[in-house]
Amino acid sequence: MLDAFGALGLGRPDGQVYAALVVSPQSTAEELAGQCGLTLQQSQDALDRLAEQGMATRAPVDRERYLAVAPDVAIGTLIGHREAELRSARAEMHRLMDAFREASRYTDPAHSVEVLTGGEAIAQRLEHLVDSTQYQVRGFDCPPYIQDPVAQMPRQRAKLKAGVRFRTVYDKDAVAWPGRLEKEILIGVEDGEEARVRPVLPMKMMMSDDKMAIIPITVGDSVLDAAYVIHPSALLQALDALFEAEWERAVPLQAAIGDGEADTGPEADHRKLLGLLAAGLTDESIARSLGWSARTTQRRLQSLMRQLGATTRFQAGMAARERGWL
Repeated sequence: MLDAFGALGLGRPDGQVYAALVVSPQSTAEELAGQCGLTLQQSQDALDRLAEQGMATRAPVDRERYLAVAPDVAIGTLIGHREAELRSARAEMHRLMDAFREASRYTDPAHSVEVLTGGEAIAQRLEHLVDSTQYQVRGFDCPPYIQDPVAQMPRQRAKLKAGVRFRTVYDKDAVAWPGRLEKEILIGVEDGEEARVRPVLPMKMMMSDDKMAIIPITVGDSVLDAAYVIHPSALLQALDALFEAEWERAVPLQAAIGDGEADTGPEADHRKLLGLLAAGLTDESIARSLGWSARTTQRRLQSLMRQLGATTRFQAGMAARERGWL
């Protein structure tokens, strides 16, 4: 146990005294010195440090006696401090690696592409990508997923508040993912994310400024527990151009989330329906996205097309654009 204390940054005398105090509450500094083979001064100094770190307190009646703070609280606090230090060290490592690759890319092109393996390593690099972004995060979002798509939302929200721009093109299957439209995507849009939809995307990707892109490695419909990290290079420039081309061809998701309060234009549900229809979603996908039954979806589609005077989906989209609903 004492070795574990050392790994958490707690010196040997302090760890000895704390462990003794756990099994012998209401002990004095002198009693603890005898149990631990320390001088009275060493024991008292250790108790002072433990009290300062919130691991020990003086007894409420006899102030010469001490009580140990519960181990799950005291040791949990030490672990929290060490985890914060490790996160800081990891962030500094990533920063130095970015600088190393930037300095090396002209002399060693191999540093332009990196392969990550393991879900934890990929998650950590995605966190670093968002945290280190200065002005813009761009992404292609499509299933399947190797981690919870909601995991990055707190970081995204903080960055949006700091003025970082987020632009995401969602695959229609991402929008149709059960519960995701209402519980995540629309919330992100309300926070300031710019979102558009394409029927099919060429890949899944997240890009930070013009300095890094992460692309999960896929085989067929499966995502492997690995990812490419693309650093400044001709390849990254090509990914930049690819994103902007897909962005221009995508349908703004904002067209699907109108408030329905205007005197002209469709009601709110029709506006959502129009956006998803224009994005290329099937009736089944629209029903899943909006939480409707197949019958309700069909009924509302027919009502919308009658309102627009259209007999096909294409005509409905053209008529909606002419009226300024999309």
